[in-house]
Amino acid sequence: MAQDNATPVDPYLVQFAPDDKENPKNWSRRKRWYLTYFAGLLGFNATFASSAPSGIATQLMAQFKLSEEVAALTISVFVAGYCVGPLFWGPLSEQYGRRLIFLVTFPVYACFQVGCALSKNTASIIIFRLLGGLFAAAPLTNSGALISDIWDAKTRGKALALFTLAPFVGPAFGPLVGGYIAQSGTPWPWLFWVLTAFATVCFVFIYFTLPETYAPIVLLHKAEQLRLKTGDHRYHAPLELVQAKQLHKRLEESLTRPFKILICEPMLIAVTAYMSFVYGCVYLLFEAYPVVFTVGHGFQPGVLGLTYLPLVAGSITGVFGYLLIFHPQYEAAMDKHKAGLVSPEIRLNLAMSGAPLFAITFFWFGWTSYPSISYWAPMMAGALMGLSSIWIFLALFNYIIDVYLIAAASALAANTVFRSAAGAVFPLFASQMYTALDPRWASTLLGCIACLMIPIPIVLKRYGPMLRARSRFAPALV
Repeated sequence: MAQDNATPVDPYLVQFAPDDKENPKNWSRRKRWYLTYFAGLLGFNATFASSAPSGIATQLMAQFKLSEEVAALTISVFVAGYCVGPLFWGPLSEQYGRRLIFLVTFPVYACFQVGCALSKNTASIIIFRLLGGLFAAAPLTNSGALISDIWDAKTRGKALALFTLAPFVGPAFGPLVGGYIAQSGTPWPWLFWVLTAFATVCFVFIYFTLPETYAPIVLLHKAEQLRLKTGDHRYHAPLELVQAKQLHKRLEESLTRPFKILICEPMLIAVTAYMSFVYGCVYLLFEAYPVVFTVGHGFQPGVLGLTYLPLVAGSITGVFGYLLIFHPQYEAAMDKHKAGLVSPEIRLNLAMSGAPLFAITFFWFGWTSYPSISYWAPMMAGALMGLSSIWIFLALFNYIIDVYLIAAASALAANTVFRSAAGAVFPLFASQMYTALDPRWASTLLGCIACLMIPIPIVLKRYGPMLRARSRFAPALV
């Protein structure tokens, strides 16, 4: 009788067998780790391009007679493109695949870098930077999704740790390269030719080495091959059942769902506010560092770029600290719960450790920024900022995925939009704030705000289970 009541199995529905080699999660570890590193490189490409013009800001100001505020726009409008791009590239990748989105966006992104190099006036370079950021948002959105496509929950944390370096390492290297181009006397358009070449090389590797990783699209291709091979048109993939709905209706749902989730979810609001502040502070440094190191210590543009390297070193140290200390704790919890139902709140231990360190960073940087104190003191504050930022980001990024699971893509899209908005806005007032208040009190103000945010992971750790139980979007752990 139980057999009669069972849901009938569709013999023509194409799905993966348990050990199917076409399933991206069953690919060889060597191939999956290559794709993980490559996804990180694509994210690095986008974030490197976001901050690179800060190194040639003086040349741009002289060439186009720009004010400091307009020069800062060359960074801000690029990051502003990240606010819009994720709303399109994420949903479209779930309809047409990750590979196609990369193949379409990277050549266009490269073309806009050419447009920047050939710009003859302020309006054109600002517009090309905005459009470049819009298309550069594709790797920021889809590289993380690619990693989720190929790894299970237990290994995903390690893979995402490498990918999370991109938003911190990329922006730190941008001013270094741009600064040395400016200091060497090379014309400013060469920076954008370098960005064009970097994007072109990445596109070549995408074309030749990046397969489709999104399982529903892989199954769609598998169904198409079966129909072609057998001549039986009854074979179909799960995605084809969904695609019966008109595209504009699917996109409307995809575009509005992130904001619906954000409005209804106190957990996501708190996490997004914290990550936005952290991300904004990273981009604020590209306007604050010149006040401290160029005005205060007399650094040239190329040498100024070197001051961001402690941020890189701290970020890398943060990843190793996570892999050696915190990720083994999560793996032990996974092994203890045979069903894999680990409470998402365990992810917050990392943020609870990083939050106080992030606040300390600003007091350290601000009150050692006197020209009479060695420049090594404020520089090394950047190392602590890199480490603490990585810990906060890794914890909260994984927390969002673990809490929302099926709705994680929409939750992350909302998070990315507001986080990118902060990254775009913070540089616009940073220079004036650090000049008007001086670096000591400007940093103290930011440090006090960071202190107010320290309780966020602690409160979520305590009340997270209760909030998840009331959530419409977070599946219950059973």
